[in-house]
Amino acid sequence: MAPYAKELRVASLAVQRATLLTQRVFHEKVKGTELKSDKSPVTIGDYGAQALIIAAIRHNFPDDAIVGEEDSSSLQDNTDIRSQVWNAIKSTRLSSESAEKELGGSIKNEQAMLAAISAGSSTGGSKGRFWALDPIDGTKGFLRGGQYAVCLALIVDGEIEVGVLGCPNLPVDDQASFSADISDAEGHQRGVLFAAVRGHGATSQALSDDDLKQPKAIQMKSPPSLADATFCESVEADHSSHGDQAAIANKLGITKPSVRMDSQSKYGSIARGAGDIYLRLPVSQSYEEKIWDHAAGVLIVAEAGGIITDIKGKKHDFTQGRTLKKNKGVVAAAKNLHADVLKAVQEVLDAKQ
Repeated sequence: MAPYAKELRVASLAVQRATLLTQRVFHEKVKGTELKSDKSPVTIGDYGAQALIIAAIRHNFPDDAIVGEEDSSSLQDNTDIRSQVWNAIKSTRLSSESAEKELGGSIKNEQAMLAAISAGSSTGGSKGRFWALDPIDGTKGFLRGGQYAVCLALIVDGEIEVGVLGCPNLPVDDQASFSADISDAEGHQRGVLFAAVRGHGATSQALSDDDLKQPKAIQMKSPPSLADATFCESVEADHSSHGDQAAIANKLGITKPSVRMDSQSKYGSIARGAGDIYLRLPVSQSYEEKIWDHAAGVLIVAEAGGIITDIKGKKHDFTQGRTLKKNKGVVAAAKNLHADVLKAVQEVLDAKQ
């Protein structure tokens, strides 16, 4: 058996089950949205997905720590939202009884639900095993009807060993044309599960409400030239500098409009060759990226044959706690493009200083 075979299967099933809950909330007019202390939104889907995934991890790997984005503090007094989260959890199951039994960790009541959500409070670090979890990455995209992802990664002694992304609004077809309105593409089945184990490649498969489907190997593609490359970037200007990215594209001779989408769906998209370059450029010197926003996607891109560094060309360091405090930004590209893209990024950013 491949290393981390059980971890990969449990993570994939847990993410798949959690996406069922998020999809149900996605189609509701009222999503129980709250604002956290940093003014970012959190919904019923975020809380419910985190509870389901953590319950599965605790059942199968009780000694593992979990670094999760959400906590349950605001649900303690908000009985209305708490009840909605609980109802969403109760009604979410895979249709495969054997897969459900394998996941285990059923949540018995609201107090157990709150405890599961709050179990994601680990500080991470350089030693031992922990999971990095973002129950809904791209919550703003989730709220606007765009792209979002359910993200889970296992980190062991600072190395990302397993990464899984559930992207419910991406087309299953790895060859589907790539555009900002890809969520609305007609004639395409939607819902993709991306996965990778370090040293063993990356795959995609269709999301389902049953057991896992047959995975297909994915690979980053190399365009004939930089001028033919497609940029992928964040929708939110406060996540990455659109102006700097436009200047970099111009320096590289890229004339195609960039494709903007929310969440780690960008990582999955370039990993399967739908896009060629993903940039996330710092908008603030003080901002520290969260590890759950990148861990799964970083591994999937690397295992699909891409190169991914920060803007200084350094490997992302996941040993520093809950943030990537030793890194700034993301430069991800096919192997034959990365050096040229990184050089252009550094030239544009250095010119501003």
